[in-house]
Amino acid sequence: MYTVHFAKTNLSKLLLQVEDGKQVVLARGKKPIARLVPCSQLPNEQRPEVGTVTSKPIKIVEKREVAGSVGDTVVYF
Repeated sequence: MYTVHFAKTNLSKLLLQVEDGKQVVLARGKKPIARLVPCSQLPNEQRPEVGTVTSKPIKIVEKREVAGSVGDTVVYF
């Protein structure tokens, strides 16, 4: 566990440790606040390809009916 001050002054060394597969915990005083982990340990959420349908299609219906005569307030349904 390393303090934030140590991490700021020795970031390159800490990143080398992370590249070797180690986890580095950063603390403010004695309270842990963050963890540096190699990217290979992060979850790999696959994003869909561009243009891939990811949800069911919706049907758009445009139906307008006008009630009343000229001069009345027009209400669309």
